[in-house]
Amino acid sequence: MIRRSAFATVFLAFALAAAWGQTQGRIEGQVLDPAGNSLEKVAVSIVSQRTASVHYEISTDKGGKFIQVGLTPGNYLVNFRKEGFAPASKEIHVGIDETTRIDMQLKTVEAALQKTLSEADNLFLKGNKLFAEQKFPEASAAYKEAIKLDSGNWRYYLNLGLSQKRMNQPEESLAALKKAVELNPESPSANKETGEALARAGSLAEAKPYYEKAVSLSPDDADAHFNLGLCLSGSGEPEAAFAQFEKAVELKPGSADAYYQLGLSCINLQKNEKAVAAFESYLKIDPDSPRAVQVKAFLDFLKKK
Repeated sequence: MIRRSAFATVFLAFALAAAWGQTQGRIEGQVLDPAGNSLEKVAVSIVSQRTASVHYEISTDKGGKFIQVGLTPGNYLVNFRKEGFAPASKEIHVGIDETTRIDMQLKTVEAALQKTLSEADNLFLKGNKLFAEQKFPEASAAYKEAIKLDSGNWRYYLNLGLSQKRMNQPEESLAALKKAVELNPESPSANKETGEALARAGSLAEAKPYYEKAVSLSPDDADAHFNLGLCLSGSGEPEAAFAQFEKAVELKPGSADAYYQLGLSCINLQKNEKAVAAFESYLKIDPDSPRAVQVKAFLDFLKKK
């Protein structure tokens, strides 16, 4: 029987906790009123942009401060609500083992306006529920009603664009997504989605700055690097595309698609050894995919050279 000392058990627990902490991020900040005074009991919701099921509900303390730890790296939408003030939100990026600071100053509103804004937010939440149920036309209608009440809210346009995307309405979706970026140029999600919409329409040159902005705002988002790589590859910039695919597999080593594109870019640049390594990694991840036959043919060809 293996015996483990109490010291060894404690040390192992500490080491695991430390390793876990190094892969998580945190958000902290402060909420103030228009005069710069701290606001207590502001409801703060933190919602993952990857999946709405990951969310946190906290509130500010007497100093108007809040903190949330244990966040998986990625993009989050942080919402602030308090009676007598206009609701506010901001999209932020949480990195690995980093603290992201977000300070917010809420604006006071009259009761009638606050009621209107609350109704708009309720319609937005209704749309989100319908979207999750894959009822995209109904979700789109709810977002449009929310926009009628609050036409300056970028979140409403972003989600409207996403629902229209699922409804196969590319022109309407692109218009809504562009409006979201116009209202909030610092949104990683809005920039990435707008870039994707433009790329699907064949406008790679126009898509490129949106993809680049998304990468700059969310540097450890593997999908953002992958999408930029595809855009650069299609635009005839193989070296730049190669760098993005390399970053994508570094951040997401389980992505077969990223290894496939990396292998192709290596072939174009005559980086044959790296191409072999990329395609072999692809086969380890997804050996039975329809693409596997082609990948094996690439490997046979490269190894004979």
